[in-house]
Amino acid sequence: MLQSIIISILLNSVCHTYGVAIIDDCPTIENGDNLSQTQLLDRLTHGCRYDRLERPLTYTEDGSRLPVDVYMRAYIYFMQNLEAHDLQFKIFALLQMRYLDPRLNFRHVSPKRLQPILGEEQLRDSLWMPHIFLANERDSSILGTSEKDILTSISPDGTVIVSTRIKATLYCWLNLKKFPFDEQHCSTVLESWMYNTSELVLHWEQKRPITYDPALHLTEFLLKQSWSNETVINADLSDLRHGAFAGNYSSLSFTVHLTRVVGFYLMDYFLPSMLIVAISWVSFWLQADQAPPRITLGTSTLLTFITLASAQGKTLPKVSYIKVSEVWFLGCTIFIFGSMVEFAFVNSIWRRKHNVPIKKLNSKHILKSTLSPHLLRRRSHTRSRSFSGSGRPMDTNLLGNGNLPFNNYLTVNLPIQTIPEGQVVTRPAAPNRRPSLHMLSSTNRKLDVTFVESAFSTAAAPAAAASASSIPNIELTDVNGFNNNNNITEEIDHEEEIANTGWTTLTPQEIAIWIDRRARFIFPLAFLVFNLFFWTFVYCI
Repeated sequence: MLQSIIISILLNSVCHTYGVAIIDDCPTIENGDNLSQTQLLDRLTHGCRYDRLERPLTYTEDGSRLPVDVYMRAYIYFMQNLEAHDLQFKIFALLQMRYLDPRLNFRHVSPKRLQPILGEEQLRDSLWMPHIFLANERDSSILGTSEKDILTSISPDGTVIVSTRIKATLYCWLNLKKFPFDEQHCSTVLESWMYNTSELVLHWEQKRPITYDPALHLTEFLLKQSWSNETVINADLSDLRHGAFAGNYSSLSFTVHLTRVVGFYLMDYFLPSMLIVAISWVSFWLQADQAPPRITLGTSTLLTFITLASAQGKTLPKVSYIKVSEVWFLGCTIFIFGSMVEFAFVNSIWRRKHNVPIKKLNSKHILKSTLSPHLLRRRSHTRSRSFSGSGRPMDTNLLGNGNLPFNNYLTVNLPIQTIPEGQVVTRPAAPNRRPSLHMLSSTNRKLDVTFVESAFSTAAAPAAAASASSIPNIELTDVNGFNNNNNITEEIDHEEEIANTGWTTLTPQEIAIWIDRRARFIFPLAFLVFNLFFWTFVYCI
């Protein structure tokens, strides 16, 4: 009996002791005005009345739970230029979020305390925080030390404001089709990580949600404008950005509109490329047979421009579409390459040995005759021979053993004398003969006309010698030069007959000079038209 009484007394004493301890573990928050700020915060966030892993709960009149409204504000005080090759940009910003937590309301327990309670990282770690992340970040960190760059404020009504200075490297897809005259739109996206829209909703502040430091300046871009947006992200099991949790998540974003400043590219790329193209046109003022200087000028300008363009393109990503800068590069390369092709063309014409028959002295007929000289020479030569052969009948006595007659005469206004076989006579051109354009342009040139007539009987040789002695200014040449003189005779006959039929001839040198003179105007004019279309597309389309 005595033993049972002792046990009951011990049990009552133990229960009384632990009951008082349990009551003492939840400190009272009454008379908060007499408590220090640290003591008040310790009692407000004590485990018996505050769970930092549970979000603040608010209810409607019918008892349903409401999501937590989190209001965001961003202050951008530094923004680094876009890195085109990495498709990213850096920002240094102050992010501020504000929400209401009724559990931290101390207005009734400490009515005399009107100022908010301020703290740093330690205070933030003792509170519930909405988990918000940068959806398009590649790297982010808190600037400075954690004690310095995190500011936490608790107002008497339970409003919590947390400000954090961050540095973030963000992904930005660049549209470089009009580079370097492009405009870019880069966004910063904030999303809720743990709580879907039924638990947490993000909002931008009503007044000035995004502000920029007045001293903010970019070296390569000009900040035109910015705007903010609120949206909802639908995440499913295939989208692991929010883990393995499907649902709708609140999202905030602000976008900056950046315009590239083209002064650097105009001075370092476009103007030098224009000058390089213009330098390649200097070859049009050099004579067509000056191959070494013209080749050196063409290749050096082409290699210089390729080096200039490749240095500019190293800073850009390799994209699948064509950029405006590549169109400019291709156009300038075509003009420089065209000047080299023009030199090869006029140089090949300069080295021709035969004159070119021209029907009319205009660009169409000159180019047509130049591109197909052999066909025109053959046709003109056919007309010349038929015209010469119709002047006198065929001598049947010269047919011999069925051989065709040899056309050994020219259509000239001088009597044709017979000379002995094996000798060639040469005389200057007749003064009353119609000159060609080639003869007019070369006044000091002596035109040697050579024609041969074969004697088939040895008895006619003395008479032929006597007749030959009566011809003035006759030079006798050896029979070994007969073939060359015969070719010259046919060429002179061809030119004279062209002049008689209304055609004219140009020397290859005259045609080459004519092409160079036209190129001096055609190339700059074509480059001007190219610039007109290019800059119209850049600034008007």
